[in-house]
Amino acid sequence: MADKPRSPIESGCPDAFQYMHPVMRKNYGAWKYHEHPRPGVLRHVGYSGDEIWTVRVGTQRILDIFTLRKLCDIGDEYADGYIHFTIRSNVEYMVADEAKVESLIKAIEDAGFIVGGTKNSVTMISHTQGWLHCDIPGTDASGVVKSMMDELIDEFRENNMPNRVHITTSCCQINCGGQGDIAINVQHTKPPKINHDLVSNVCERPSVVARCPVAAIRPAMVNGKPSLEVDEKKCICCGACFPPCPPMQINDAEHTKLAIWVGGNHSNARGKPTFQKLVAAGIPNNPPRWPEANAIVKRILKAYKEGAKDWERINDWIERIGWPRFFEVTNLPFTKYHVDTWRGARNSLNASTHIRF
Repeated sequence: MADKPRSPIESGCPDAFQYMHPVMRKNYGAWKYHEHPRPGVLRHVGYSGDEIWTVRVGTQRILDIFTLRKLCDIGDEYADGYIHFTIRSNVEYMVADEAKVESLIKAIEDAGFIVGGTKNSVTMISHTQGWLHCDIPGTDASGVVKSMMDELIDEFRENNMPNRVHITTSCCQINCGGQGDIAINVQHTKPPKINHDLVSNVCERPSVVARCPVAAIRPAMVNGKPSLEVDEKKCICCGACFPPCPPMQINDAEHTKLAIWVGGNHSNARGKPTFQKLVAAGIPNNPPRWPEANAIVKRILKAYKEGAKDWERINDWIERIGWPRFFEVTNLPFTKYHVDTWRGARNSLNASTHIRF
């Protein structure tokens, strides 16, 4: 390893090595093994004989400055002054002395945080920005996560699942939250309603036309004013037209729903990566606690926990028992919308302004 941090390229990030714990820098790429002494704690042992303990803490993704300072103060006082955030917004503290682990965990829990999220657990739910930053949210993604983790916190704290469970939420159908063993996404069910009186004053019409992924929007004259119209047979209700043209309102309490997908897996450790598939649609977008969506997720996790073999991810479990059995044990209705034989994408994508094949 280089003694000095590398110079970041113009489009890159600073060298992370300068922020790593000294034991991690010294043993980078030279770890002999690691073990899991208790939920939320990892122990890594290097070929050099060095050891380092990692304590993982669950946090909400959107953190205020006061919470960040509190987390850093805990790291300075009880750890070795080094922390890092995981991709799922957990905080990990690293200590080189085992004697510090218990006092660190006590300080974390006394401050109101939860230690867990390792090994066979439900990890912290990753989510998109929602109303805080996103320009096309259909719901409060962080609110869905908060309500769901309140009910799944014991599964985060303990290691009682057959394997790790990654849950994601996305506040629109673009699905920036990514694939997950279970994914909760917004589902718009109606094309946008257009306020034709405002389009010419607010929207740059060529940009709106170009934004549609299936070329369902075209310029039009309505009541003598320049406006837009939507071909509802082509529209896939994605909401991509709303950011460049707010008068094309697609989000409303009646027609904006939630959908749940399962079986997504990026890993190829034990099998091929898999795409997630729809298992429940038309779920009420019902803040602030989203009880209907939470009940379905808990039902899926219960069936998975009772029926999967050790180390089977959700996609492996479903592949073994088959989709008909999955819908049976989870007591979810199977409809024509779950049939995975649709081939209309070739026609709709050929109509797109971006894709030809």
